[in-house]
Amino acid sequence: MGKGPKDQAVSERLPVARVAVDISLAHLDRPFDYLVPARLDQDAVPGCRVRVRFAGQLVDGYLLERAETSGHQGKLARLERVTSPEPVLTPEIFDLARAVADRYAGTLADVLRLAIPPRHAAAERDAPREPKAGPAPGRPEPGSWSRYPAGAAFLAGLAEGRPVRAAWSALPGPEWPAEIAVAAAATAAAGRGVVIVVPDARDLDRVDAALTAAALDHVCLAADLGPAERYRRWLAVRRGVVRVVAGTRAAMFAPVSGLGLVVLWDDGDDLHAEPRAPYPNAREVLALRAHRTGAAALIGGFARTAELTQLAAGGWARPLAGSAEALRQAAPRVRAAPDEAELARDAAAMTARLPSLALRTARGGLAQGPVLVQVPRRGYLAAVACARCRAQARCATCAGPLEIGGSHGTPGCRWCGALAVDWSCARCGSGQLRALVTGAARTAEELGRAFPGVPVRTSGGQHVLAAAPAEPALVIATPGAEPVAPEGYAAALLLDGWALLGRPSLRAAEEALRRWLNAAALVRPGAPVVVLAEATLPAVQALIRWDPVTFSERELAERAELGFPPAVRMASVTGPPEAVADFVGAACLPGRAEVLGPVPVDPAPARQDPAAPEPTRERALIRIGRRDGLELARALHAAQATRSARKDGGAVRVQLDPAEVA
Repeated sequence: MGKGPKDQAVSERLPVARVAVDISLAHLDRPFDYLVPARLDQDAVPGCRVRVRFAGQLVDGYLLERAETSGHQGKLARLERVTSPEPVLTPEIFDLARAVADRYAGTLADVLRLAIPPRHAAAERDAPREPKAGPAPGRPEPGSWSRYPAGAAFLAGLAEGRPVRAAWSALPGPEWPAEIAVAAAATAAAGRGVVIVVPDARDLDRVDAALTAAALDHVCLAADLGPAERYRRWLAVRRGVVRVVAGTRAAMFAPVSGLGLVVLWDDGDDLHAEPRAPYPNAREVLALRAHRTGAAALIGGFARTAELTQLAAGGWARPLAGSAEALRQAAPRVRAAPDEAELARDAAAMTARLPSLALRTARGGLAQGPVLVQVPRRGYLAAVACARCRAQARCATCAGPLEIGGSHGTPGCRWCGALAVDWSCARCGSGQLRALVTGAARTAEELGRAFPGVPVRTSGGQHVLAAAPAEPALVIATPGAEPVAPEGYAAALLLDGWALLGRPSLRAAEEALRRWLNAAALVRPGAPVVVLAEATLPAVQALIRWDPVTFSERELAERAELGFPPAVRMASVTGPPEAVADFVGAACLPGRAEVLGPVPVDPAPARQDPAAPEPTRERALIRIGRRDGLELARALHAAQATRSARKDGGAVRVQLDPAEVA
């Protein structure tokens, strides 16, 4: 049945609607004009969700604005319906999403999918619309911020609504959630909003507890809330009911009104990097948001990234670190093994995985409380080798590395899962295996035998503990899964430092130091920490001195000399060899851009078929000076638009500023 005259009538007031359609094709990354039917005039407000007909199909979109006229010369289609009159897309978030898409050579549609959660009708109906009645929050006391020489000035700037921006080097210990809460309270006292982003749910629980203790009205946004509850809380923020938001990565786009402060904790954690296109990083998004809105910023953690050091070196942020006396009082006592004194006492310390110093430290710590043992790898034996010739054991089916999952387990392939029941070495014929990389489960077994009667707890993978016992126990955890002890750990062992430092990554040393500092910060002040790594390495020395700032300054200087991020902007183009060559060749790159490669990636498929030595995928890197980064992003976006318009085959993944370039 056709539509009647009443349905066909066009609104007399601002009859043209500009709509951002939910289509990720680069050549369609622009608003499209539609006519507003008179029947939808009241509901078709800027920021609402709409349904429109596009290329013969009904698609979702957001109404950006209403206008009197359109620049389109042809006939305009009409809005099919308004999905909801709720204005979920604010002008600030739209401008931010557009800027993020432009920075990362992505599309607006992809960014809006990250920024705005799916609609839930019941939650939209039931979500609160008015703030709770009550007195305005007062200006808080500095608390543990008094340990920072610039802490009082920073809080004063927040209370006065000034855009103070800090590169925060947090002092070791459990105070950081309370310090974030004090900063949020100072901002709320000035009548402005706060966005706090942390890496994971465990950190979010700690910040939530600190905000609650500070009597701050707030909401937490996390993926595990479920669609209805998450959307209900998000709407409370959008409607101005709540102006303090804490959450994981997606909370960086929370539509807080009157934004006064953005906070990012542990900015080097890879959980802050969005795995979906256009792959934005929370640090860059929040820094961009603070810059565009004139908000203050508090970015940092126990460690310091080269990116944050660059922001401080450029004057965008000021260093915010504790006093030397406060650091001496809060830091644990770190020692590397083997050092010269220990080698004189224990000649086997150079080769032993658990030298006598580590065992003595654990024994002494257990007399006082729980002891943390950080192990870089999960599992039992994460890699094995031939016991005779020491060649790494590989799968006969796909040549993938073998692992053993338990004390009596059969070797299996980490790539294809095939069991190697009758494995024999292809080089020497031996059928005996030895451990090459020991995982957390095997470490727990070894320490359980070394300390009989002592409880052993493991944390990692799918079984992450939120808290450690207060009584003496051995807590074996993988990096990032260390539970918090109520009164701090009595000692800590940081095992297998070579596994972290030896990763084929530009950020291997930086990431190793970050993981060590995060674990050591859980230890009681003055308690012993032993790191099993070469004492002369810069990352180890930075841990011993608790000086991540100097280390990051050195890292930044070396990367600038070599032309690596963040001193330059770099793009990664990955896909089938023909598609990558065509993309790079057709892109109108700036004259100052340098193309590196392409080189093969993902060698595993080639190993599965020795008769096909050609790799299935390649990657090219394109680097350029930071000032020309937006020009490079525009060129890459234009190249993607050309490919999508021509419907070229072969998917090409374009990623700017990837976390890993090695």
